[in-house]
Amino acid sequence: MRVGVLTGGGDCPGLNAVIRAVTKSLINHGQCEVLGIADGFEGLMGKKPHVKPLSWDEVSGILHLGGTILGTSNSANPLRDEATLEQVERNVRALGLDVVVVIGGDGTMSLAHGLRRIGLHCVGVPKTIDNDIANCERSFGFDTAVATVAESLRRIENTAMSHHRVMIVETMGRHAGWLALESGIAGAADIILLPEIDYDLQTIIKVCQKREQRQRYTIICIGEGAKESGQNLTVRERIEASPDPVRLGGVGHVLRERLQPHLKSEVRTTVLGHVQRGGDPTPFDRVLATQFGHHAAQLVLSGRLGHMVTLQNGRIGSVAIADVANTQRTVPLDSPLLTMARDIGICFGEA
Repeated sequence: MRVGVLTGGGDCPGLNAVIRAVTKSLINHGQCEVLGIADGFEGLMGKKPHVKPLSWDEVSGILHLGGTILGTSNSANPLRDEATLEQVERNVRALGLDVVVVIGGDGTMSLAHGLRRIGLHCVGVPKTIDNDIANCERSFGFDTAVATVAESLRRIENTAMSHHRVMIVETMGRHAGWLALESGIAGAADIILLPEIDYDLQTIIKVCQKREQRQRYTIICIGEGAKESGQNLTVRERIEASPDPVRLGGVGHVLRERLQPHLKSEVRTTVLGHVQRGGDPTPFDRVLATQFGHHAAQLVLSGRLGHMVTLQNGRIGSVAIADVANTQRTVPLDSPLLTMARDIGICFGEA
């Protein structure tokens, strides 16, 4: 059996751990040849496919490394037109691929689902620092990103206390608030603003004014997909050729401009950006990524193609990629985390 492995979408900690586990599990089983596909789906889209054999030694010593040894792309779209799709089909046949293990987020799973049109069989592994993949309660990379943001919040709190400022920290997460929510709780944010809950500016002003009289500083953690009630999302740029053309970002600066005229404290914004994607994975993510990679190999070997590895109710399992494609997992408004946070005084900007 010849199995391809690719990493699609944005990078995140733990990708190499999955590549290692998939490759070693398949090689250990025997009669499996593993090919690493370069730069996500882009490696299958050119006139000549970009692949390399993955041997046991090739994937040794990479468990703890951030990023991906295969490279990735969040703009490669094999479904963008018929000519591209036909080229992908020719490359798959030339390589003799029986199945491709696709490691990525909801966008990558949607592309994998669409490639059924050319008869390409895929097995999915959920990857995202946003933790927003449907039917999966936790994806690898998320724990590391939460740790990175929480540490940043603690560092920024030192400056906020020293200068008596309102400090806004903008996180990634797109349309899901998991990263801002868990990071904000772990980093002791006073206000957490999520895409799922439109915020009321006057509510935030009142909280900051009260804190000016007491603690004399305020920490606000805001997800990039958050917005003020009645306003639009803050779009950083549009890349029409990308499977995900709308790139969010800058809402922290918008909030600063809206807050500053109403407060005595100076308001500053820090956009963490890609620092959230980098770094070595936490031990939790190394273990979870290894479990996901091993289970993906088991799905390949058992012929359960068209499925994505998942974590549900604390157990590793799988769901059909079709049930994940073009969907998203957001923070439910009745989440126990929201209830707990409110009970300890965290404000979500609600009127």
